[in-house]
Amino acid sequence: MTTFINITTQLASVAEQLRQSTVQVQTRSSGSGSGVIWTSDGLIITNAHVATSNTVTVEWNGQVFDAVRTHFDPQRDLAALKIAALDLPTVTIRDTKALRVGELVLAVGNPFSDKGTVTTGIIHINHPRAIMADIQLFPGNSGGPLADCLGRVIGINTMIADGLAVAIPSEAVESFLRSRRRQNLGVTVQPVVVETPDSENKRTLGFLVLSVNSGSAAESAGVQIGDVLVGVSGQLFKGPLDLNNYLNLTDRNDVLPLQVLRGGKQIVCHVVLPVGKTVAGAV
Repeated sequence: MTTFINITTQLASVAEQLRQSTVQVQTRSSGSGSGVIWTSDGLIITNAHVATSNTVTVEWNGQVFDAVRTHFDPQRDLAALKIAALDLPTVTIRDTKALRVGELVLAVGNPFSDKGTVTTGIIHINHPRAIMADIQLFPGNSGGPLADCLGRVIGINTMIADGLAVAIPSEAVESFLRSRRRQNLGVTVQPVVVETPDSENKRTLGFLVLSVNSGSAAESAGVQIGDVLVGVSGQLFKGPLDLNNYLNLTDRNDVLPLQVLRGGKQIVCHVVLPVGKTVAGAV
């Protein structure tokens, strides 16, 4: 027999699980918000209006990480972050098509820098583009999870409208992640400006390698953490999308002559892109 005490205990347990998968995201320009650990290897989903710069700080379980923004979609108000961590507690995702008006939901976030607060309410409207809940949110909740009473995430809290919480549905988040999966090297990078050694005072755009995935095309080609990727086939990168454009234009199993700065010298790593292999959170 289900009792009020049992329900209360179960909700408290669900809330604690969600708190373990919710992080605080901080930037210099926009203050702090929240984020959700989406995969155990450090992929975090938050709002684009929270992660307004390429590098942000993520705090989880008393630990502080430097995070790299790997993808950014202001139209959908979504951003993906990557931190150097493994075996993180992830959330369970629920398809919202069967979500019913009146269902009990929980929101977790960090309003006013209070970490891991939990509020409850009910679903007001379930729309393919937005979920609206009769739940109280404050600044700092943005980017945090909206979940059902079993702790399954149904959306990412993004704003308050007419006193209702508005969340981006989980399907939209999955679509956002699929759109960023492409031909990839298997590295996480950060844009930097560097001087090329073959000409005096010539500064160019490069991509600093922050991590190399085990078994990836980059690892097989000898790319290392700390390398700076500066061009392909003799053409230096000029814009932040150039590396991705080269990857998208390269057929699988073709060799990509990648120009790399290492120890003040420029070398070439010949990368063979994998067949059909994609890595979320990496280039």
